[in-house]
Amino acid sequence: MTPKAHIAPSILSADLLQLGHELDDVRDADLIHFDVMDGVFVPQVSYGHPILKQVVAHTDVPVDVHLMVSNPDVAVPTYLDLHPAWLSFHLEVAYHAHRLVHAIQDAGVHPCVAINPGTPICMLEPVIEDVDMVLIMTVNPGFGGQSFIPQSIARLHEVRALCKRHGVSPLVEVDGGISAKNACEVAEAGADVFVAGSALFGQKDRAGYIAELRVEADAGIAKRA
Repeated sequence: MTPKAHIAPSILSADLLQLGHELDDVRDADLIHFDVMDGVFVPQVSYGHPILKQVVAHTDVPVDVHLMVSNPDVAVPTYLDLHPAWLSFHLEVAYHAHRLVHAIQDAGVHPCVAINPGTPICMLEPVIEDVDMVLIMTVNPGFGGQSFIPQSIARLHEVRALCKRHGVSPLVEVDGGISAKNACEVAEAGADVFVAGSALFGQKDRAGYIAELRVEADAGIAKRA
């Protein structure tokens, strides 16, 4: 069976004052991407536990939490209490990545590890056999609306090669500068999960744009298959 693309609207680009409506507007998505930023690991501060609790309660779409925080060894257990479907943390700042991955698994949540554009792909190797997804940042994290970094295409090929060497097939998520214009190329390079923020929430017809993204991404996945 040919793999299918997963579309994950990033509510960092949504209107927080209309968040319930915004979530309803993207109910055709596969995941809801929820960024947590602490103002230390990245320059900005974003939503935390109270908003996540409301999001999880409001939507039937699985929630994908991305912790962009400087202390994941401390933060991960507190977010597991809110029962997201997926939880990612950054390898760059994790003292005990293997332990965190298994703590996430033990809580019945899908574990994911994230790396920034400047982090070598080989950093994933110690945990690649234990995670359900890897998140490849395709912009430097901390701000929405940035342009896709072209070198990310080569990095996605590296990830796929790493997975093949280990005989595993976690989902590969991309976050940053993703739109219908580049989804096919990015998918062909190896991505499965497409986080879309300003490109999606800037549309009047969000459902239509999700469908367009999915068509483009599925076309790219079919090319690599």
